[in-house]
Amino acid sequence: MSYRLLLVEDDTHIQEIISDYVAAKSGGQMDIISAFTAGEAEEALYEYEFDLILLDVMIPEGDGFSLCRQIRINSAAPIIFITARGREEDRLYGYELGCDDYVVKPFSLAELYAKIKVLLKRSKGMALSEKMTVGGICLDVREMKVTANGDTVELTPKLYSLLKYLMEHKNSVAGREELLIRIWGYDFEGSDRVVDNHIKKLRRALGPCGSQIKTVFSKGYRMEE
Repeated sequence: MSYRLLLVEDDTHIQEIISDYVAAKSGGQMDIISAFTAGEAEEALYEYEFDLILLDVMIPEGDGFSLCRQIRINSAAPIIFITARGREEDRLYGYELGCDDYVVKPFSLAELYAKIKVLLKRSKGMALSEKMTVGGICLDVREMKVTANGDTVELTPKLYSLLKYLMEHKNSVAGREELLIRIWGYDFEGSDRVVDNHIKKLRRALGPCGSQIKTVFSKGYRMEE
């Protein structure tokens, strides 16, 4: 199986190092297309479908955060930020926008490659069908449609994002603070009770399948089969 990766990086030296290393380690199974600017990245995204995206934050003709937000409208491909901006608030903002991981410059090529392999392994099944199924709940990523036991479920954008996150992390506990950051943003000023209220609404919307969302006392919530 081969994979197509997009590398958005304006430093040609870093581009060459990453491309050569990934190609050698993968035995040619990972093909990297490079873009120097946000405009070039947009052109590549229009022309190709990518299995994973490596994205620098500081790029000409825009910035990585804005590009990440744009990518997430139509694509569920894993995104790894490669950046010199390692502040906690920057990382949290990236996660809020939909990135999957961070690598801070200077970084280890071996660590970057390990992250790429893990994310491809985790996401490839979903990328092929662009659907996630957990128990009786099915979420179509491309169409942004949800069904529960075969019945269509109408969800607000926040409830959809909340369900998608829980399904992506099924069988794992998602804490209230984690959900606030990923769904509402790290600068949200309200109480974590908003998470509890939205979970109640989501359970009601899912009908009998709402019981798949389990409460983990004093910790958060977990999606189960």
